[in-house]
Amino acid sequence: MTLHPVAMLNVTILGLWHLGSVTAACMARHHRVTGLDFDEAVVAGLRAGHAPLREPGLDALLKAGLGTGRLAFSTEPSVAGTADILWICYDTPVDADDRSDLEWIHVRLARVLPALRPDTVVLVSSQLPVGTCAQLTRQYPTLHFACSPENLRLGKAIDAFEQPARIVAGTSSTHSRAVVEKLLAPLGAPLVWMRPESAEMVKHALNSFLALSVAFINEIATLSEAVGADAREVAEGLKSDPRIGPRAYLGPGGPFAGGTLARDVVTLAELGRTRDVPLTLIPAIKASNDQHRGWALRKLQSALVGVPQPVVAVLGLAYTPGTSTLRRSAAVELCRQLIARGFEVRAFDPLIRTADAEHHDLPLAASATEAVRDAHAAIICTEWPEFRDYPWAAMLASMARPIVVDANRMVEKVVAGCPGLLYITVGRS
Repeated sequence: MTLHPVAMLNVTILGLWHLGSVTAACMARHHRVTGLDFDEAVVAGLRAGHAPLREPGLDALLKAGLGTGRLAFSTEPSVAGTADILWICYDTPVDADDRSDLEWIHVRLARVLPALRPDTVVLVSSQLPVGTCAQLTRQYPTLHFACSPENLRLGKAIDAFEQPARIVAGTSSTHSRAVVEKLLAPLGAPLVWMRPESAEMVKHALNSFLALSVAFINEIATLSEAVGADAREVAEGLKSDPRIGPRAYLGPGGPFAGGTLARDVVTLAELGRTRDVPLTLIPAIKASNDQHRGWALRKLQSALVGVPQPVVAVLGLAYTPGTSTLRRSAAVELCRQLIARGFEVRAFDPLIRTADAEHHDLPLAASATEAVRDAHAAIICTEWPEFRDYPWAAMLASMARPIVVDANRMVEKVVAGCPGLLYITVGRS
């Protein structure tokens, strides 16, 4: 990464879960940063150099910032009174239907925005609906609002933040533009400027396009299973076309999960409904994905017909590799569906050894070997790289039935040739 020396700003980061803690730690390399959150336990952990969830390299980066004195954390709204820029980095919560809980965000904003000096720039990176900057500008006319939608990836967040291909930013204020340029100059990425409504819409549209790609290839995979095609080969054929390209989001496998993509699909569908704009394609994305969410359960039920007390080993519980969060995890959802249908479940995740209060119903095994012993099937959920290194031949030999359900074909090459194996994957009969 190319560093560009600039005058340091006083930056307050509001919201310190994943997005906020990564943003605070990375920006403390270049500016004076105070992280602000009203959760005392989260702030106490960050002051000790511990992020609220696991993200590779984040604890070390936090400790480095604390050590230089350029990074501090607080629960007091008054700390924002000296900020040149307030950066809103809450991870917007969503309900069970993937609708954003906007009141939760606005209640916290109302505690901080009145404490700001006139002409302070407020940069919104939280996933909030298009029109948020305009609404806040009307409510707080002495402040300057801008939007730069977040683009992090759980498990790869620091690299995504520090090495962006480009940064989208939107504002109608020349003052905001000058301050945001100074803030982001050290990242060395081109800034793509537009009006704030367009920047807000970019995030909705980008996530919805990625969600559309996932849903599309998984529908192709379902058809492939029925006609004898291999959806992985079909995807490679699509990506070889220069009109689509090799980096297209076309990988047959599991559904999109976690709320991030679904939240923007739902947001756009709601915008169409409330503005009386008929939409057909966008609402169908979530419907298609919801249908595909049942793929693993359907395959397990079909494979284990006639087994009176089926035992299933669920390998991987975290939302994505490299992190410990269980929020909106498809693996957790599957465990609960299996238990409700009378299956015995043994779950294992390399990072999750004890269940918190919200997940006390998940039966955890001490190891993958223990989870699969005498099981009738094993399903790969979270794609931890170390799963490929497990002694699969011995593990399969210890099972009551050697059945592996692996939506994304993670261990396909490792288990190939194991005697008696039934290997089930998305997109191939």
